[in-house]
Amino acid sequence: MPHRFDTIIIGGGQAGLATARVALDLGLTPLVLEAARSAAGSWPHYYDSLALFSPARRSALPGAPFPGDPDGYPTRDEVIAYLAGYAERLDADIRTGHRVVKVAAGVGAGARPGRALEVAVESGESFTAPAVIAATGAFSRPHRPDVPGLDSFTGTVLHSSQYRRPGEFAGGRVVIVGGGNSAVQIAIELAGHCRVTLATRHPLRFMPQRVAGVDMHLWLQRTGLDAAGWARRLLTGGKGTPVFDTGTYRDAIATGNPDRRPLFTHLEGDHVVWADGTRERVEVVLLATGYRPGVDYLADPGALDQAGMPRHRGGISITHPGLGYVGLEWQRSFASATLRGVGADARHVLTGLRP
Repeated sequence: MPHRFDTIIIGGGQAGLATARVALDLGLTPLVLEAARSAAGSWPHYYDSLALFSPARRSALPGAPFPGDPDGYPTRDEVIAYLAGYAERLDADIRTGHRVVKVAAGVGAGARPGRALEVAVESGESFTAPAVIAATGAFSRPHRPDVPGLDSFTGTVLHSSQYRRPGEFAGGRVVIVGGGNSAVQIAIELAGHCRVTLATRHPLRFMPQRVAGVDMHLWLQRTGLDAAGWARRLLTGGKGTPVFDTGTYRDAIATGNPDRRPLFTHLEGDHVVWADGTRERVEVVLLATGYRPGVDYLADPGALDQAGMPRHRGGISITHPGLGYVGLEWQRSFASATLRGVGADARHVLTGLRP
């Protein structure tokens, strides 16, 4: 007989922990199921030098300011410590080592038909609840684009999710596909050890990190762009997310290592063939091409579209009553997949799912 709860949250990273805190504030009793042995989400798996692109004062989960310099940019390890402390202080049932393998519609005792969702974990245990929130993020599903010749490339192909530190690339030739914040940060770090090119479909777009001495994230909040659904069109112009830059990124790329070039036409053997027809041997192609939601456990037909993306409106499933999402990129706003944005989205979703 499955155990029953009023709310089940899948994932114990930033999105899951924020959702659990909001659920408690709303008088719910959440169960958090986390696959890893600790509640820190994907942060322990990111590259060593990763730092947040927003300052500490704009990087807090509900009810817990980020410690340290409020205008500093927390490192990966500082975020891990923050999440671990947040989970420890959270008065919620957090079960680590519980990997969810399937979520499907079911009818549990005392639940209204069509409203109960059953969650099965790898151990064979199962749970039911009228509300299930998928908050597993996207790190488990790195996006590998359809680049001509990629599958037959005889050099090394890595995704940025596999990158840790630059020393292992010393003296080599690396081409990074992608032009977002992580792509640029990795490229500049690698450039101290090897020859690096950023290959992108569009020119890099820089946004100043600070304007008039104030971090851009504060301006986005003050103008309302941070929470505006239409902000994506304004901020990206259909040409990728802008790179937040203190001035050092643009200057580093201006030196020529790393450099930026239009995306190559194809890969051939261990060579890239550039748009002008020139061929160049490279050791590593590193894909900084983002992620897709890691929700393969949604087994019921219709929950996901043909590309495996959740079918939702503002984080609330349009196909399955009681199913919601927190932590999706651009779920409701520019901040949706960030530390500062998941709390607001969690409140929107949990409020919308309540009968």
